[in-house]
Amino acid sequence: MALDGCGLVCKFFLVLFNVIFALVGLAFLSLGLWLRFSENTRPIFNIEELNSSTFVIAVTVLIVLGTIMLIVVTFGDYGACSEKRGALQVFSCLVALLAGAEICVGVLAYSYREEVGVRLGELYTNIYTIYAATGDAALAVTLLFIHNWLHCCGVTGIKLIETVKDTCPSPQGFLEHIAMPSCPVTIMGIFKSKAFVMLCIFIGTGALLITALICSIVLLQQLKKVNQAINSYYSAVY
Repeated sequence: MALDGCGLVCKFFLVLFNVIFALVGLAFLSLGLWLRFSENTRPIFNIEELNSSTFVIAVTVLIVLGTIMLIVVTFGDYGACSEKRGALQVFSCLVALLAGAEICVGVLAYSYREEVGVRLGELYTNIYTIYAATGDAALAVTLLFIHNWLHCCGVTGIKLIETVKDTCPSPQGFLEHIAMPSCPVTIMGIFKSKAFVMLCIFIGTGALLITALICSIVLLQQLKKVNQAINSYYSAVY
């Protein structure tokens, strides 16, 4: 007895989900490790006074989250591809925990949106300050992404005095040649005004994890039926 159509669809979805999850987890882990062990940023983690800074916390979260995602992917892919029930059971437990955590974090971020906005502004300022002092390539890419995504430029927005103007986007209009929006202010404003959208993103991601959990449970049930059918066959034959 083989998996039926529903089981095959769930197996395909789990494999696809885990491939995407693996790429995101690997990106998080790689960026976190780069920022943690880069020659330019490593000294920050050796200064006790900075261990509670937003930058250090963010890098630690990237490393931990990336590691957890890769662990989840390992169990998920192994369980789905080799149809091992034990691995799928572990995957289901981990995904259930991640889904719950994702939704809780989204609700908390929405409830404390002003404080979170301030913290994100501080994180940008930390990255800005470190890049201005070291010129680290990873931080340059990070600032380039933030500046182009939010269309802002540095702490002041005034390109003539900005030390990171090489990462700023192209001005739109005459006035932006003189001054562009300040990134910390833009970040705080966007998070405060778009907090509900952020909440929906967190809940949507949680829903995707729950979908993967449902597929894992369905696949577990299908494999259980297959094993029962095989055992019944051998019992009847022998």
